[in-house]
Amino acid sequence: SGEMKQGRGEWHAWNAEVVRSVHAMSRLGENIVLKHLERGKVDPDRLAKELFVENEQIREKYEEFKKATQRRPTFYRDLLKVKPNGKKLPIDEVESVESILKRFVIPGMSIGALSPEAHETLAIAANLLGMKMCSGEGGEDPARYGTVKNCSIKQVASGRFGVTPEYLINSKEIEIKIAQGAKPGEGGQLPGHKVNEYIAKLRHSKPGVTLISPPPHHDIYSIEDLAQLIHDLKQANPSAHVAVKLVSEVGVGTVAAGVAKAYADIVQVSGGDGGTGASPYGSIKNAGLHWEYGLWETQKALMENDLRHLVRVRVDGGLKNGRDVLIAALMGAEEYGFGTAAMIAEGCAMIRQCHTNKCPTGVATQDPRLRMKFKGNPEDVIVYFLAVAWSLRELMAELGIRSLDEVIGRYDLLEVDNGVEKHPEAPKIKVEALLRDIPKDKPRKCEVFRNDNPNFNFNDVLLEELSYDIHLKKNINRKYPIRNVYRSIPTKLVKTVLESGYDGKIRLTFEGTAGQSFGAFLPKHFEVVLIGQANDYVAKGLGGGKVVIKPFPWELKKTKDLVLAGNTCLYGATGGEVFIAGKVGERFAIRNSGAVAVVEGAGHHCCEYMTEGVVIVLGSTGYNLGAGMTGGRAYVLDLDGKLDERINKGYVYTVPLLDKRAEIELKYWLDKHYIETDSEWAKEILENWEKYKPYFKVVIPFETKRRTTDPFADIDECEFLPLELEEKETPKGGEKMETAQGEGEKETPKGGEVSSEPKGGIDKEKYPEWVRRFFDFLGI
Repeated sequence: SGEMKQGRGEWHAWNAEVVRSVHAMSRLGENIVLKHLERGKVDPDRLAKELFVENEQIREKYEEFKKATQRRPTFYRDLLKVKPNGKKLPIDEVESVESILKRFVIPGMSIGALSPEAHETLAIAANLLGMKMCSGEGGEDPARYGTVKNCSIKQVASGRFGVTPEYLINSKEIEIKIAQGAKPGEGGQLPGHKVNEYIAKLRHSKPGVTLISPPPHHDIYSIEDLAQLIHDLKQANPSAHVAVKLVSEVGVGTVAAGVAKAYADIVQVSGGDGGTGASPYGSIKNAGLHWEYGLWETQKALMENDLRHLVRVRVDGGLKNGRDVLIAALMGAEEYGFGTAAMIAEGCAMIRQCHTNKCPTGVATQDPRLRMKFKGNPEDVIVYFLAVAWSLRELMAELGIRSLDEVIGRYDLLEVDNGVEKHPEAPKIKVEALLRDIPKDKPRKCEVFRNDNPNFNFNDVLLEELSYDIHLKKNINRKYPIRNVYRSIPTKLVKTVLESGYDGKIRLTFEGTAGQSFGAFLPKHFEVVLIGQANDYVAKGLGGGKVVIKPFPWELKKTKDLVLAGNTCLYGATGGEVFIAGKVGERFAIRNSGAVAVVEGAGHHCCEYMTEGVVIVLGSTGYNLGAGMTGGRAYVLDLDGKLDERINKGYVYTVPLLDKRAEIELKYWLDKHYIETDSEWAKEILENWEKYKPYFKVVIPFETKRRTTDPFADIDECEFLPLELEEKETPKGGEKMETAQGEGEKETPKGGEVSSEPKGGIDKEKYPEWVRRFFDFLGI
């Protein structure tokens, strides 16, 4: 954990001397930074020179900071030294501070782990310097979007807290957190005493509820699944790069090679040091490896598999100064993350109370009284990062290095430092092993701007055809055939819709078998209907849209026996509606945070980790229903009487459907399910309500019982006015499919307007010949 035994105690990398030196340097420089900010845009090079060259007092504190961070060996890199690359250079011939800062990142630390004030302070500083900051896995306040407080990197973790369509499109980069450096194999944990009303709102939960991210992403059980999630996110925000955060451990190189093949743009290797320090004490002390090992294995594997030129490599975990950055660059990293260091710069005193909600400096607490003690400001953080960049420039000038680009992956410039002060245990560390077996004569760094899948994407066809009407803000109603190779349909329209200020309705009907992630990340403007069946991940991250799946007309009478969707549907949904006239696979509605869903049967682990929303199952379920469930409710039609032995009794319990408000809510959604899907099973239940009503049970989390004596208090009966079943649309199974040129009969949108045809149609000439033949086959 960034420490080595010294005598009776421990020598920590972030010991009191280092912390004091950072605070002293930052406080002295903040007024100079403030004057620059008042003039307008920050000039990092001019400001750094004024701070560390022209001001003797700050220069003195800067030298104390450099000395304090390089005293005793605490990491593998402290046992290495850098060989000169040539003659000493004038510092003006070395890469600029502004250019260096673009490589710096403040890694993911969530709002919740940090106080809102501390989180916003870091984001402001990063944006002013041209750096990037990651939001962490707790979502982000929409009020920060489009401002200097916006985090340019949005994290998607296994809990999917706060991951909405708007969240994704307000990013320059999206980071998939596979694991955390301090606790590999464990999910994120936010204790209930840190979940106030504000945090609960951002995470779509309830105050006081302990929020646990699942150890794995439940839509990633293979490298192909990771490729699918990367594809989903690139469809939701086509301009964003996608990073995958891995941890430094044995075998990370193999995983990194798979990440590059899965079309990620950035591989992040996170060491076991740094971050907020809110991990369990046992994990901090015993889990995770220093980043040097993970970076060496990652660089080696990527080069051996001819993949290094496709991805950027980022490293974080205990970085403190310019020397750390240079060694990371020589070992193959192009970008560098500073988490703990950034917290210390804004006032953290390393009291190690991050997990208790009792941080006395107001950095890592949600306690209003302690938050008032937060004295940090962006100027302090700016001074620290300028100091790191300036110290790196000085070191590069001393060693004859003009730019980081020319030395990335230059292991030949590293050697074991036999003259360093050593701990008695140091000989056991064979640090020279980190300098061996690196391939030669292969690319050492990234050579492409993006690592995108070059294959045909049907979303591009939809975007080309519909973007004209979207920008004219017209209601859209179209119908298309669909195949199982069409993935994430129609997610690529989302960013165009949200950024254009579109306020109409888009109704898209598909017929056939949909590929993975049908209807993923759809906002409120979308209603997608599938006549047929879908693969896994239907309605993943649904953010207010509506997804309907129903069988072909000749199968409507046996809907409760049909399986129409695969596994892990509705994962991480924050709103919207899903109606499926058939059964679904395992882990349905996992991490549902606000959507309403009606299905006619579900597999194991239904409603796992659910925090809000309503799920209705008109048939049997598998085992472990409600595991980790802390909010929302489920209605299950328990005809075989086995529900009570299939729920997870550690988290949920069942009650009969006796409450009038619950009955009104259930009947409302059943009516709507029938209207949307024409389900004969739903019709049977509604027409014989008194017969089936006794078989319905309500699944309620114990967490709800702890918060309130009335589990149905949140139901507003006025929201559930009876629906007129006669008004439902009749099936249009015999209607001719409308093609991309608008041929065939048109279906009238619900808004009452028939969308105009797109001007010019599809430019087929720009597609490969096999795609043009496929268009001809479809009649496009």
